[in-house]
Amino acid sequence: MQSYIVLLIIVAYFAVLLLISQVVSRLSTDNDAFFRANRKSSWWVVAIGMIGTSISGVTFVSVPGMVRDLSFSYMQTVLGFFFGYIVIARVLLPLYYKLNLTTIYTYLDKRFGRSAYKSGASLFLLGKTIGASARLYIVALILHQTVFSTWNVPFWITVCVTVILIWLYTHRSGIKTVIWTDTIQTIIMIAAMVLIIFQVVQRINLPAAEIFASLRNSPMTDIFVFDDWHSRQNFWKQFLSGVFIPIVMTGLDQDMMQKNLTIRTLKDAQKNMYWYGIAFIPINFLFLTLGAMLLMLASQNGIALPQTSDEILPLFATQNLGYSVYILFIIGIIAAAFSSADSALAALTTSFSVDILQVDKLADKEKAVKIRRKIHIVISLVFVIIILLFREINDRSIIDAIYTIVSYTYGPLLGLYAFGLFTNRKTNDKLVPFIAVLSPVICYALNIISKKYWGYSFGYELLMLNGLITFVGLWMFAPQSPKGEVLKD
Repeated sequence: MQSYIVLLIIVAYFAVLLLISQVVSRLSTDNDAFFRANRKSSWWVVAIGMIGTSISGVTFVSVPGMVRDLSFSYMQTVLGFFFGYIVIARVLLPLYYKLNLTTIYTYLDKRFGRSAYKSGASLFLLGKTIGASARLYIVALILHQTVFSTWNVPFWITVCVTVILIWLYTHRSGIKTVIWTDTIQTIIMIAAMVLIIFQVVQRINLPAAEIFASLRNSPMTDIFVFDDWHSRQNFWKQFLSGVFIPIVMTGLDQDMMQKNLTIRTLKDAQKNMYWYGIAFIPINFLFLTLGAMLLMLASQNGIALPQTSDEILPLFATQNLGYSVYILFIIGIIAAAFSSADSALAALTTSFSVDILQVDKLADKEKAVKIRRKIHIVISLVFVIIILLFREINDRSIIDAIYTIVSYTYGPLLGLYAFGLFTNRKTNDKLVPFIAVLSPVICYALNIISKKYWGYSFGYELLMLNGLITFVGLWMFAPQSPKGEVLKD
């Protein structure tokens, strides 16, 4: 009976999304609507939707579980995020609006040449496809375990149904639809998380004031780590990584910037970025607070915790907190995961269409729309394949795996943009793809050597190291004097 109720909720949920899609796409389904929402989005709508896209099902599941092993030290990274968003607003957004870009990687073509342009777009396509598939894997797995497995439905069918549902409400107007569906999904996700916290407070046999006083005095809520430089949780390593992660994952990411570029003016886009960065801090703090309360509840009731931290919240939601929390959890995880996946699917379709196939330059607009729709289907199929592969190889915290992937695939983007923005030198465009591939390889080798001989394991700071190696490689092959026109803000 329970699985039927969950299925009914899922059907109703997607019926709402399809209705929104139908209303939004009623006036326009051309490529300009799909790629840039006709540049008519309101900044506050985009800001709300971006919160859901950033948080995703990964944060909903993984961040509460982090508390067991890392206390609240993740907040050090989150604090760094805000300063990264300021850099995006003041440095990158003015450039993108000045050039009137559809995809942000077009800048690399104007600054360096075609090889750099294709390299940047390819790095995004690789990193975003893997990252989005990993996030979507979580919700597909949970849906399978809670609903479809009870009817002996194979996991691959669950995955196919999940991806098809996303395709259905995004294939007509792309980012124009996603902006509104993500806004609704973000509100639903945050509401579900807050309601779950209230339910957990009621389950702990203590007054609310005493619960929070206990948490405040507990080592679980320790945020800052200054005494161990070798620790991956050291403040400066976490904070500086937190500054650079949003610069790359948001500012150099077509997925997130595509939403910003749908806003009417630069001033409104910057306003969106500031408020989005501010909101990210309390929301992550609430997720960690939920995790700490779950650990308190487990200790109080002798509940055995799973070995993997990603499974802590699902365990409580499905077995220990009652039916109402179970329903809220399902709704929240669906909203969180799909607000991230639908955006990624639209962005990947946009990037491949514009950056690789250059459909925006076709004179035949109907043909361009047909090509974009085919790409949208192909990328959906790629999602299915990677999700199935990810299930076979995943053996660590999902969120940590995603940030590690980003450190390797997005690091060269950081180096490329830093070199383009902060120097006036050209570089050997034909060598850029080799530098972009060699840099992550060097980072990987350095990490192995460091662990073997010095006992030091790189964390998220790999992102900065990767960018630095790319920057140095570009500098080494740069001509002694500038050639050609250099774009500046």
